[in-house]
Amino acid sequence: MWYNRGRMEGQGASLRPDGRRPDELRPVRFLLDYVEHAEGSVLVEMGRTRVLCNLTLQEGVPAWLAGSGRGWLTAEYALLPRSTHTRTPREAARGGRAQEIRRFIGRSLRMAVDLERLGERTLILDCDVIQADGGTRTAAVTGGFVALALALRRLADAGGLPPDLIRFPVAAVSVGVVHGEVRLDLCYEEDYEAEVDLNVVMTGEGEIVEVQGTAERAPFSRPVLDEMLTLAQRGIERLLALQREALS
Repeated sequence: MWYNRGRMEGQGASLRPDGRRPDELRPVRFLLDYVEHAEGSVLVEMGRTRVLCNLTLQEGVPAWLAGSGRGWLTAEYALLPRSTHTRTPREAARGGRAQEIRRFIGRSLRMAVDLERLGERTLILDCDVIQADGGTRTAAVTGGFVALALALRRLADAGGLPPDLIRFPVAAVSVGVVHGEVRLDLCYEEDYEAEVDLNVVMTGEGEIVEVQGTAERAPFSRPVLDEMLTLAQRGIERLLALQREALS
């Protein structure tokens, strides 16, 4: 089933390339069980960005964790060849950008799981970008959490894992400054033109898990950073509500 969203409330007046207000998310959808063989599978759609998130549980942990009694979560990330305007070679998925993004996804979602109670098992989240229009890493975190929570719930119900391994929900969104205006959830055209670009991950309590930020053309002030974080939190609150709706 598809789960969709309504508009965010806000005062923004400017229209963006796709017609949104500055404080408005793109349309968000979660399609659960997109792949039937994975322990948890979700196709997440944020505007024209689509990411397939598949969660796998494997017995055992990396060698450096063996004997600790503690579990692990790792992520993989790849752009499919025609997810972009021109073909992306498959081998590019092993490049530096993909490695950095998969670590970002892994760090974000490890925070959400009680790895001590998981035992010596590894959770592997594969994030494959089917279509890219900006915000692929944040979509992967947001959709990846749904795949993770879905898998852990089912495995616990079947008696294969302890219950309540999710510590708290997490979601992520991009926010930036484009033509001097703070905007939420940047599409590719905005991301390309942005003076400032942030990727923000937060919990359901509004606590920060990670912030990645770059000034592309000139330094930006602390008040601008505060404004971006406030807008990101509003967007993440909406995404968390949509995650709950999908998982219900």
